[in-house]
Parts: sequence; structure tokens; C-alpha cells
Amino acid sequence: MRTVEELEAEATAEIGAAARSAELRDLEIKYLGKSGLVTGVTRLIGALPAAEKPLFGQKVNEIKQRLQALIESRERELKSTEHASQFEAERIDVTMPGRLWRSGQQHVLQQAMNKIKAVLSGLGFQYHESPDLELAKYNFDALNYPKDHPAMDEQDTFWIDDERLLRTQATALQGRIFEVTKPPLRAFAIGRCFRNEAVDRTHSHTFHQVDAFMVDEGISMADLKGTLGHFARSMFGGEVKVRFRPDFFPFVEPGVDYAISSPKVFGGQWLELGGAGLIHPNILERYDIDTKRYSGFAFGLGVERIPMIAHGIEDLRPFLENDLRFLGQFHG
Repeated sequence: MRTVEELEAEATAEIGAAARSAELRDLEIKYLGKSGLVTGVTRLIGALPAAEKPLFGQKVNEIKQRLQALIESRERELKSTEHASQFEAERIDVTMPGRLWRSGQQHVLQQAMNKIKAVLSGLGFQYHESPDLELAKYNFDALNYPKDHPAMDEQDTFWIDDERLLRTQATALQGRIFEVTKPPLRAFAIGRCFRNEAVDRTHSHTFHQVDAFMVDEGISMADLKGTLGHFARSMFGGEVKVRFRPDFFPFVEPGVDYAISSPKVFGGQWLELGGAGLIHPNILERYDIDTKRYSGFAFGLGVERIPMIAHGIEDLRPFLENDLRFLGQFHG
């Protein structure tokens, strides 16, 4: 068995040869830890004569102190070198131009939807989520569609089975609301809609739509036009005018298409924005709403039309093509 002096000499050599501060920590545990080699020598004290025990214990403690001091001294030397190396490795050339962090932004359609929500919520309309996978009874039956309407054809609609389809219009929310809420009420939905159409500059199989409706006592076309006028001015500016022209939709009577005009948008020409009208009495009666007391209006439009009009975009396909060169132009 090695003597305590031999252990000191061995430890001193290893400490002096250590190249990293991490090695010193391992050596400290090896020699001076609770189970260390030098610490273990103290167990021999019990076998010594009583007269030799104090001197031997003092010698071991002195050796431990010398080794501890040697470790601390060597650690200061190594850390000084290590810090210098680390500093050099992490040196930053402050004369080089900085690199901007790339930050994300909301999609231009999401920006439009957020603005729609803010405007309609400010008018007292309550936002509702509705499913993309819809039941035919809400998408068609509840909206006064006749059984032979072209929209019922597979050429126009993505049918999943005889009962379910991919929603063709956000207006499908109406039946769901009328089932659980009685007038007076104001509600709107925004979401994806799907129609079996070829994709071109102005058509897509997937698009986004907002539909809003209100039912209360004495609601008239004047209320509808006033609401749409406020909505259009909030979205496109205070100079916007709204025009109604007769049109047909199964779920409104009378029905109109509405267009807007502004000197700041497309040179002041009239631009069709969507369809609207007074909710058809058949729909209200279907849900036991007294049509002698209550009436309502509804309007809808494609969300894509808003940024197309606002930014002069003439092709809707880039909205869903994920080209950052296009999407990066629109900062909300």
C-alpha cells in the first residue's frame, strides 16, 4: 500500500499536468473527496499506537491542505487561459453590418378577417365558429334551397355522403343559430368554403367568406344599407358609396347584390362586393320565428375580395400559394 507521502507526490504530478479545469475537479474528487485516496489514509489511524495518532493525523491534514492549495492555484491558471480562448472564439467583429432577424406576420387574409371581426363586433354582431364539414340540412334545406337547385348537383358541391358536404357558404350558420337563439339577435361567421370549380384568376375550389345576419322588430332594407355602408367605409375609407341592384338568392327576399365605389379604389368604378337582402320569411317560419313581428337581413362576401380591392390585386390564386415574395408585401 502506498504511503501518504507517495500519494502526495502522485497527486502533485497529476495536478501539475492537468490541461483543463474539468480535470482538476476530477482529481480533487479522486484524492480529497469523501472516498478519495488521501482521505482514505485516515482510516489507518485506528491501527497506530496511541502516541503516533496525533502526528499522523496532523501530517494527513497538512498534505490535504497543500493539495487543495495546489489545485486552486492551478485552477486559476487554467481558467485564465480558458477564458481567453473562449473570448477569442466568441469574438464579434463590430465593424461587420448587422443581420436583421426575420420575423413572421399574419397572412393577408387573416389580417382582413381580423378587421372584419373588429368592425362587425363594433356593430353588436356576435362572432360564431361553424364547421367546414356541414350537414345538408343547414347548408341547403334551412336556407330555402329547392331540391332541384344547381348547387345540389355534385358538379358544384363536394359531397361526402348523402347527408354531409364541404360547406359551400358561411350562410349555413343561420340554421344553427336559429335553433338555439331567438330574436333579437345579431351574428356572423367567417370561414373556408368549398365549391367544385376550376381554379383561375377569379375562381377557386377553396375560398373564405363572411356572412352576417340580424333579426329584430322592424328590420328593413334601410337598416341593411346603413349597416353595409358603415361596414364598407370602415374597410375601405370614408369616401365609399354603396349601391344595391336586384338579384336572387334563395335565402333572401328581396335580394340584391351590393357594390362599392370610391375615388381611391380602382379609379372610382363600381365593384361588386357581395350579396344581401332581407331573410326569406320561409326561413324564419321554419324556426318558429313570428314573421309578423320579426324580420331580418343577411349579407355575405368573399374575404379575398377585400385585399384584392384594397391593394389592386387582380388574381386570387397567390393568396393560397404560400409564396413569401407575395405574402411578405402585406404588413398588418
